[in-house]
Amino acid sequence: MASTNAAAATGSRDGLSIPTSLRAATASPRSGRLVRDWASSFIGARSRSRHDVGSGSDADAGPGVGIGSGFAPATATADADADAEEVVVPLRPKRTSSSWWKVHLFRGMVNDLRQRTPYYISDWTDAWNYRVVPATVYMYYANILPALAFSLDMITKTNMQYGVNEVLLASVLGAVVFSLAACQPLVIVGVTGPITVFNYTVYDIMTPTGTNYLAFMCWIGLWSLVFHWILAITNSCNWLRYVTRFPCDIFGFYVAFIYLQKGIQVLERLGDDEPFYLSIVVALLVFAVAYICGELGRSSLFKHPVRVFFKDYGTPLTVVFFTGFVHMGKLKGVPLENLPTSTAFLPTAARGWFIRFWEIRTADIFLAIPFAILLTVLFWFDHNVSSLIAQGTEFPLKKPAGFHWDLFLLGLTTGVGGLLGLPFPNGLIPQAPFHTESLCVIEIVADTDESGESKGHYEAKATHVVEQRVSNLAQGLLTLGTMSGPLLVVLHLIPQGVLAGLFFIMGVQALEANGITAKLVFLARDVALTPAGHPLKQVERRLAIWLFVAIELAGFGATFAITQTVAAVGFPVFILVLIPVRALLLPRWLSPQELAVLDAPTASPFTMESVGGQHDALASASDVSDAPEGGDSDRKGPLPSGGGLFWSTEASTAAQSMRRRRSAEELAELGESGSAARRRGSAAEKGDGESAVEMQQGVSRRGQASRASESR
Repeated sequence: MASTNAAAATGSRDGLSIPTSLRAATASPRSGRLVRDWASSFIGARSRSRHDVGSGSDADAGPGVGIGSGFAPATATADADADAEEVVVPLRPKRTSSSWWKVHLFRGMVNDLRQRTPYYISDWTDAWNYRVVPATVYMYYANILPALAFSLDMITKTNMQYGVNEVLLASVLGAVVFSLAACQPLVIVGVTGPITVFNYTVYDIMTPTGTNYLAFMCWIGLWSLVFHWILAITNSCNWLRYVTRFPCDIFGFYVAFIYLQKGIQVLERLGDDEPFYLSIVVALLVFAVAYICGELGRSSLFKHPVRVFFKDYGTPLTVVFFTGFVHMGKLKGVPLENLPTSTAFLPTAARGWFIRFWEIRTADIFLAIPFAILLTVLFWFDHNVSSLIAQGTEFPLKKPAGFHWDLFLLGLTTGVGGLLGLPFPNGLIPQAPFHTESLCVIEIVADTDESGESKGHYEAKATHVVEQRVSNLAQGLLTLGTMSGPLLVVLHLIPQGVLAGLFFIMGVQALEANGITAKLVFLARDVALTPAGHPLKQVERRLAIWLFVAIELAGFGATFAITQTVAAVGFPVFILVLIPVRALLLPRWLSPQELAVLDAPTASPFTMESVGGQHDALASASDVSDAPEGGDSDRKGPLPSGGGLFWSTEASTAAQSMRRRRSAEELAELGESGSAARRRGSAAEKGDGESAVEMQQGVSRRGQASRASESR
């Protein structure tokens, strides 16, 4: 300790210069101890980066490695003279000289399994909750009905190579595999609009060459399996730290318009006679009634059980009603186009379930590689974004995520789908976040004044999420039952106009929940009537909001436009480019404070632990944007997420010098006791960086165990 005091007095140790402001702070015993702890732990991190690069610890890993990469261990100390309930955690980024190409293979997958496996039993026992029943029914309809509509699109554009049974079996494959083995079982996996575009675009390109289309798609799936596994093994999901709401909102906006476009295309194919006009009326009625049911579920009308019934069962009951409605009275004389189906449990075309992938030219096998690369890019972004949004900051989740292992499973289902001649399944937007939302337990909270009197305003607040695997598995098994003969007969009764209306309601609901829509509504509102507490009011330059929204719309327009051409197979590249656009270009045009308001992390820091945590600049932005005016960053409770991805040097330096205080109650929530904090502080005083890393990881593991015990 004497050497540490001497270092603090002289202002240097091992070549490290301590700023004058910090040297002056050592005048008080408490502040001096904080400075000494900060300096000694920082020196320990520097010595490791100089001498122990490549030793295999998480702290030494570059951005392409496992948990904790890119961060120095946070040092927490407890003041012996002050209350034992207060711990000071300095925020500081790590500087390491390790090379970016030193990748620790399999580390991400191993960490995912190590963190999630202790919760596997509770994933089944926690399903004993009422919310699982409506969530299962809702997701069955929310998954199967758009899938049927997409099957109608592929039947038409791929000459019945893909049909209803292929789409249903692909959804079953994704549901069973991910509900049983995934680290993120809340993510709904099935056939999406983008993969539909990909499939019939490949058909348009390859069919004129005379190649076997399904065999070619099988090789795309097999090559993509290899690429998925390479990405999973090399911990590529760590780059999700750079993904914010910006690319997610653009992609969600694109998916919503795909739904709307498909609904219009379904009606266009029905001609211009009586069936066409009746189908338009039915589609609009399905949209209107389903939308009203959703609004009633979110309103204050009726009793709570009635509202929940409208919210959970409104859309499927609307589809059932209007399927029978067109067969009533004089309407049954109008010959409507229905959903075409095939024989139970058999492929649509006259073939077996196993694709003879060897019956193809050798040149075509290697020609499938660039298509497989594009498919892998699409799935890497689409599935991971679905996972991020399904575990967004608005959902109070308590069980850890696992992106690396789930990407490995996605490669498996892609390869199996190719061998069976199925459209490749992946994470669904908006069904994945809808699933999490349907599992939220809601309580109505009254808005009260300082005296405790109600202001007459009520807010629906999610207390927790029923995190389990049963609802995903059950909706998959229900989908498998839909392939049976009697239910296929029922599906054949669904008019195509009803499917078009379903496309419309899914598209509008996705647009309502999108961040681009929220910003457009804000810009269209009367400034004088906009509430003073509106989050976007924090942006002083209104032009900054216009610029941000214009860039988002340009990204959406480029992605949507290319999907209308024969080059649609390359649209995944446009989606992936959105990440560096946000990281490199936007900080040049918008200030960090503006980006902190306009953009935000997609998922909470707890969810992002699977990929090494949030990017350091993003976390710093969150702390700065959440600090009260006047520079006092002391606050009780967890810091909400927010902030930009990259931060200016001045803002980053300011963020590094801030200290976040955590009470004993917060530390207990994270599974950390006061004695553990003191032990970690003692390790920092001794300059033992490795011990600090181990204790930091131990706190994280104990925090997850604590969350698990709370959920149980």
